[in-house]
Amino acid sequence: MPTEPLSAHDVEAGLGELPGWQMEGDRITRTYRLPSHFAAAGLTVHVAQIQDELNHHSDLTLGYNTVALAVHTHDAGGAVTRKDLALAARVEAVAAGHGAR
Repeated sequence: MPTEPLSAHDVEAGLGELPGWQMEGDRITRTYRLPSHFAAAGLTVHVAQIQDELNHHSDLTLGYNTVALAVHTHDAGGAVTRKDLALAARVEAVAAGHGAR
């Protein structure tokens, strides 16, 4: 059974609880800046672990000292769902521990 897309209002309400996250096209996105490449790589691995635990995977990009995520749900036609907001919340919960801002 596919996951239901959220309304624009529900997405905006969810983003209000996720500082730095924004709607970009059909996805929610966030770029974190970290103190070093090593810290960025560590956050990337931690995010990959969370994605596997949730069985929900985003576009995840590692830069020199940045980590970027772009999240939407394929089985909802590429729309934003509760699964996306849950993934974003889990990432937010661990990002500061890696020195992200």
